[in-house]
Amino acid sequence: MQLQLHWTLSGRGWADCTISDHRAEAEVTASYISTAPEDLLTAVASLVTGEAEARTQFEAEPTAFRWIFYREGTDVWIRVLELADVSKHDNAGTEIWSSQQSIDTVARAVVRCFDEVARRYGESGYRGKWGEHFPRSELEALREAWHRSRLLENK
Repeated sequence: MQLQLHWTLSGRGWADCTISDHRAEAEVTASYISTAPEDLLTAVASLVTGEAEARTQFEAEPTAFRWIFYREGTDVWIRVLELADVSKHDNAGTEIWSSQQSIDTVARAVVRCFDEVARRYGESGYRGKWGEHFPRSELEALREAWHRSRLLENK
């Protein structure tokens, strides 16, 4: 099984996110007090466009789930840490999931995840449950960067 990401709105301002690959699965929680979906989409877009490292954090009040991405060539190593306090250093966290994937696989999984969110809830339904607008511009920026990178690879 390749990388899969599922984003489920679990209550007003709350989402459960499941990330999995052929080896393991983890579930993390996000609250609307942070811009978790926008930040995740932006982090992956920065990797697609060549950044070597990107980070994002989901806040679950008071717990935090920190996503750390390292890119080398076409590979991305993903680490998800659980921290008891949002202000703590990475070393204070517990790694709950990690995987090495191609950048193409990571971008595809994140785009598919948010395409499914838009299909399932609709943009107004998403806003009603999450409390903020659907991250359309960030999703489209990632999609465009991913398509552009695939075109460059095929030249």
